Amino acid sequence: MYYADKEDLLRDIFGADVVNVQLDNKIIVDGKTYPVFDDVIILLEPPRWPSLLTGKRPTGNAAADIQATFSSEWTSFSEITEQHRSEFDRYFDIIDRSALDAARVLDLGCGIGRWSYFLKDTARELVLLDFSDAIFVARDNLRGAKNAVFFLGDVTDLPFRDDAADVAICLGVLHHLPVDALGATRALKRIAPTLLIYLYSALDSRPSYQRVLMKAVTICRRIACRIKNESVRRVLSFLGAVFVYRPVIFVGRLAALVGKAAAVPLYEFYRDASIRRISQDVYDRFFTPIEQRVRRREIERLSDTFSEIIVSDGIPEWHFVCKR
Repeated sequence: MYYADKEDLLRDIFGADVVNVQLDNKIIVDGKTYPVFDDVIILLEPPRWPSLLTGKRPTGNAAADIQATFSSEWTSFSEITEQHRSEFDRYFDIIDRSALDAARVLDLGCGIGRWSYFLKDTARELVLLDFSDAIFVARDNLRGAKNAVFFLGDVTDLPFRDDAADVAICLGVLHHLPVDALGATRALKRIAPTLLIYLYSALDSRPSYQRVLMKAVTICRRIACRIKNESVRRVLSFLGAVFVYRPVIFVGRLAALVGKAAAVPLYEFYRDASIRRISQDVYDRFFTPIEQRVRRREIERLSDTFSEIIVSDGIPEWHFVCKR
């Protein structure tokens, strides 16, 4: 049993008096039983389980649709690559990485565990949580990490104690939820003294024509996300990468020669990306039913809840740190 030597860690994360790890793949926390599948502790009730546990696609509401979409996305794009390393560097540009070396890091909406993967050799402990089948992919990707624990759960309904972690990261998650993304950010204040968050930009720092273009893209997304056939989604993601993203990136390369790269959407983030990596983001971008976008000034208003807000000037926009 993977958690046999982790009872103290689990007790501290939950703020529990008693944690018992059972040999029959169960963990009992102060009398409440949580099943364990492939070393993943299941916090969700059975009606909210993803397809890997039920054998069928979740249906019924927006949350179920999001869960199914991300289950399909991350089981299709499951590998962690060196390209993810460069993206890790971009997201973590405004956080003191040395402070992570001895920290307990809570990775909320962890996906395939690509951020925790680059912290596994330095962080004291890693707590990974996802709402979809991606958590089982994360377990595979961090199979060699003995300092990690894994939860299938809801980022808006965490049964963990206050200050369960030293740092919580939640990158590219809250803007896809059926709750206000900034409100959800405020709610995470209790879980850790430092948060690293990424929310989609409303393109408020970009030329107005890019915001007009985004409106057209949003219409396409609302149509595309109605497609449920997984094979069709994958083909369209590949075609979008080859015939939309790649040509735009090429234009960006030309614009970069005259110092105008920032005027071309997509170029800055994807200029060195592989077709497969771009395909994954096309899938993420066009088949997710909920997408919220925020302005920098809206993020800065989080100062009503946090003592310090640090918004990165780098890409992707907007990623930011909230300090309690």
